Amino acid sequence: MKADKIRELPEKEMQKKLADYRKELFNLRFQHATGQLQNTQRIKRVKKNVARILTIMREKTTE
Repeated sequence: MKADKIRELPEKEMQKKLADYRKELFNLRFQHATGQLQNTQRIKRVKKNVARILTIMREKTTE
C-alpha cells in the first residue's frame, strides 16, 4: 500500500489496516516455518506496509 493512500485514511481505518497486516504477517511466518509458503517476498512487503503505517501514525501524533 502506498504512503499517499495511507495518509488519506482516518485513524480508525489505519489501526484496522495495521491489525490486518500484523495478522497476515503472523500467518505468513507460520506458513514459512512449516514449509507451506510459496512466495517468500510477501513477508517483506507486509513488513514494509506495517512500518509505513506505524511511521505515518507517528507523524500524525507529533503534528
